[in-house]
Amino acid sequence: MTHLTTFDSLGLSASSLAALARAGYERPTPIQQKAIPPALAGRDLVGCAATGTGKTAAFLLPIIERLDGKKGTRALVLAPTRELATQIAEHLEMFGRSRNVRGAVVIGGVGMQPQVRELREGHEVIVATPGRLVDHLERGTARLTGIEILVLDEADRMLDMGFKPQLEKILAKLPKQRQTMLFSATMAGEVASFTARHLRSPEKVEIARSGTIPERAEQRVFLLPQQEKAALLLALLAESKDSTLIFTRTRRRADRLYQVIARAGHEVARIHADRSQGQRRMALDGFKDGKYRILVATDIAARGIDVEEIGHVVNFDLPHVPEDYVHRVGRTARAAASGRASSFCSPDERDQLRDIEKFTRLPITVAEVPRESAVFREVVARRVDAPPPGRTYRRQGGSAHRHQKSPGSGGGARSGSTQRSSSQRPAQRASQGKTAETSSGPPRRVGSWKPRRPR
Repeated sequence: MTHLTTFDSLGLSASSLAALARAGYERPTPIQQKAIPPALAGRDLVGCAATGTGKTAAFLLPIIERLDGKKGTRALVLAPTRELATQIAEHLEMFGRSRNVRGAVVIGGVGMQPQVRELREGHEVIVATPGRLVDHLERGTARLTGIEILVLDEADRMLDMGFKPQLEKILAKLPKQRQTMLFSATMAGEVASFTARHLRSPEKVEIARSGTIPERAEQRVFLLPQQEKAALLLALLAESKDSTLIFTRTRRRADRLYQVIARAGHEVARIHADRSQGQRRMALDGFKDGKYRILVATDIAARGIDVEEIGHVVNFDLPHVPEDYVHRVGRTARAAASGRASSFCSPDERDQLRDIEKFTRLPITVAEVPRESAVFREVVARRVDAPPPGRTYRRQGGSAHRHQKSPGSGGGARSGSTQRSSSQRPAQRASQGKTAETSSGPPRRVGSWKPRRPR
């Protein structure tokens, strides 16, 4: 089917073609070419393609076609993060408005009652994160008995984040006779096992091999001590004006790095699981429209960052899971664009680097650390740095106290109630001062960052 080059040759209706034209879609991407026909036919489907290749339209267009004229909730789309679920809902609104196919967005971090109203109204499609949907199922405010189509988007990430128990609870509530479509940028062993249990003779569509990096992404790795990472980052930010997405390992590390970047005079925002939904939305919208050139993010919050022209992705910390490297780098060089991916590797991260190169089947070019850069030398002299990875800092009366985190903490599955609790601690954050997202100037230093001595 690779010869298909136009949307009208895929079996879509005139209404869908008109919606695509209004949205500016001219030709289908490879994943859309191969996935739409079997999806329209009602077949189970497994789609593997790199991030940014058009997977959302590949499953939404067939859903809209198959639900046209039907009433009641008939389709369920599950996504790992609020941002990705919101992005999917926006595309659903764009494509389904003329067909009266509506979406109910069911995510954590926001109030339950508006979601309850939409669920009672019987919107045709539910777009949800697993934790919040389970909350509604347990409260009896959601019913899935009429579901005909299930989509699992970024399935590998949902499993990596520990959502398997929630997924099993949701699947137990669904009719056995249904169409199931699973989409992912990578196909790890757990995804294959999950697919074998829950899909029926699925059509397999793989545009790129699992672990494939976008061809136009220029990759490089800097080998340097942990304490020089902040200096390297500020030097790279000073030499280029590209929009830059920076990944850190923990939420607290993202907060600290955000402050370092803002004090250097850059327009920066941050996004992670401890930020409220409103704060996350404001940061993401500001990054999209150019208000913020730099966005600092953790992996959990980064899914759903749909920005076409991210020029530079920086792995300030290497991920523990090689698949996450593919997802991170996939944020740049989307569609026909090109981009750079810079990774910072300290001596204690060499094992992660080897795992990434083994998974992607390509060595990453080692770049020279610009130690002669005036910015680099100035930052090193001032000893500016982010807190050590894997540690969190909690302010108490202007001082900071260190808490060692156990492996895997700070990034697991969160139910809707857990997500809400992290955004309902304004008093705890009141001492941190204004952020760049809410004030015109960089954040003011409050207290010190000296760790507490062990008792």
